Amino acid sequence: MTTYDLIATSAMGLEALVAKEVRDLGYECSVENGRISYKGDKKAIARSNMWLRTADRVKIKVGEFKATSFDELFEKTKALPWENFLPVNAEFPVSGKSVKSKLYSVPDCQAIVKKAIVERISKHYKKTSWLEENGALFKLEVAIHKDVALLTIDTSGSGLHRRGYRVDQGEAPLKETLAAALVMLTNWTPDRPFVDPFCGSGTIPIEAALIGQNIAPGFNREFVSESWDWMEAEIWDDVRNEAESLANYDQPLDITGTDIDHRMVKIAEENAFEAGLGDLVKFKQMQISDFTTFKEYGVIVGNPPYGERLGDKPAVEKMYQQMGQALIPYDTWSVYMLTSHEGFEECYGKKATKKRKLFNGFIRTDYYQYWGKRPPRANKE
Repeated sequence: MTTYDLIATSAMGLEALVAKEVRDLGYECSVENGRISYKGDKKAIARSNMWLRTADRVKIKVGEFKATSFDELFEKTKALPWENFLPVNAEFPVSGKSVKSKLYSVPDCQAIVKKAIVERISKHYKKTSWLEENGALFKLEVAIHKDVALLTIDTSGSGLHRRGYRVDQGEAPLKETLAAALVMLTNWTPDRPFVDPFCGSGTIPIEAALIGQNIAPGFNREFVSESWDWMEAEIWDDVRNEAESLANYDQPLDITGTDIDHRMVKIAEENAFEAGLGDLVKFKQMQISDFTTFKEYGVIVGNPPYGERLGDKPAVEKMYQQMGQALIPYDTWSVYMLTSHEGFEECYGKKATKKRKLFNGFIRTDYYQYWGKRPPRANKE
């Protein structure tokens, strides 16, 4: 059985969460900035793509080496066993990036890596003419950091945040992977009420429902590695069957998304329907200041407006204040808010129990966590 060096890439601040997911799948891993490295077979490639909720992509590491000259980059790339991955007619574009390295010209690095691979596989397949590249797609990357080149093949295709349920979205949609992370960083369990008062296109409530019923995030999409001849169809069939058998469709859920904009509520409903969760997640038009509930021990997760534009700041600060007035009285509820506004706690009227630095795209944000009272322990007979 062939074992591959795999890398799950991650947004900054989510590495520990991705690593936990990888370990939960049964693979030991090591963690660096933005990448979680582990070993696995073909099935591990498929299972990782199917199940990782918070990773960006799953890649195969073909090689990693020091390269300070173009000759060195060429020879060391050519020495790697590319024929183990690429068929004779593979389409293999090479993307690239270079940070703090002597080889800083990315187009040159891409061209050299491409040329080295062409030479290697032409020799292996005894091809004297041009490689046709009319077969399956293999997206290669050369990433050079501090003179160390990392060569990878992407197994995911579209980023893993593309779950396949988003029919429409608002102006600044939250990535599905970050939305899932926001839910997973709370103390929510599927038997407790869950509310997102700034639901926008519904991403956070939908991700909560997928987590609540243990539905694999990759269940309704395809992956580029499904077209590779050495990733047999039976592997994907097995992994999809496993996902189907592990889903708990009978788990009742109490999940609500609200938004001040009725158009976004409509979009959220369409997205939930597309995700197969139309009846499970409730959406309604409402502003945060009108929040009331008789339920207890619920969890509120929100990605409110940040007030990044100067003119928006006073309105956003007033809304944070109203939010605090509406939510603070519910002391059994836990509240989690993501924002880049540094004065959030002051506006909200209460210091957070804990805060965690996260990045929403390129925006540095804090995840403010207010923990409610714990539910009483059930008496054991």
